[in-house]
Amino acid sequence: MILRPVRDDEEDAEVVREIEAAAFGASRALPPVLHGVGARFEAGPGAVWGAPGPGDWPAERIARHHGRTRHLARTDPGGCWLIEDQAAGPVGAVLSSRREGTWALSLLAVAPGAQGKGVGKALLARALVHGRACLRGVICVPDDPVAARTFRRAGFHLHPSMRLTGLADAGRLDPPDGPVHAGTERHRDLMDSVDRRTRGGAHRADHEELLRQHQLFVVDDLAGSGYCYARGGRIVTLAATSRRLATRLLTAALLAAPPDEPVRVTHVTAEAQWAVDVAVTAGLSIHPAGFIALRGMRPPELSLLSTSLP
Repeated sequence: MILRPVRDDEEDAEVVREIEAAAFGASRALPPVLHGVGARFEAGPGAVWGAPGPGDWPAERIARHHGRTRHLARTDPGGCWLIEDQAAGPVGAVLSSRREGTWALSLLAVAPGAQGKGVGKALLARALVHGRACLRGVICVPDDPVAARTFRRAGFHLHPSMRLTGLADAGRLDPPDGPVHAGTERHRDLMDSVDRRTRGGAHRADHEELLRQHQLFVVDDLAGSGYCYARGGRIVTLAATSRRLATRLLTAALLAAPPDEPVRVTHVTAEAQWAVDVAVTAGLSIHPAGFIALRGMRPPELSLLSTSLP
């Protein structure tokens, strides 16, 4: 097998599309070790972590995953790797990034036929090398025992998380207790500043990709600042400098969601009780769901992590 970096230049455009087809586009192709990839993950006979296959995805969802792949291949070529079998083609992929001393894993996937052969171990090792100078590390982990064991063995602390879902009852939510603005590219410095306080390192270039795909809400007043990316009822990521502002942002995003579209907020830690309180008020369901794996960081209290760009 051959391990080589994912690239994103014109010369390798066809290779990138091949990687995307193998990692994100073919039914039952590469199983996710991170939530949100959408293929099936088979940890053993009869053990399936299920989600609709990529063949069932709408075009805009496929485009988001392709955009994430190209973005990280461009910003972090040393953290994005593909393992190819000379006969079978791509059998595993990893996407990771480092931002101001914070390393994050976005994807680790291995084809069913290649599991148990050291493919995932080799990919994770290469991604960890990319983050070797980083003091902090973060991974959003699905509710899967294989994934949990994998990242614990790699030295990460596992923190259980929750998923908040359902139709939000807007009539039960009080209006935000202050102004919430539509965000734009000009809020990059504000968001980077909030990131440094909540995760130790700014997302920097990741905001370009997030802005392309999602609606941005921003608060900025004498009490502090914060931001939230949302797509309909899906709260993609949120960070603020206080519980009050975090509550304001989440409330505003839920009120802006289409009334008939289910809300989905993932990887909420026990420390973020303000988010649980908003969910209870809005009538959402609360479910245990996976882990957040951390190294050199405390569980996030004032942020909700993106599964694709933690």
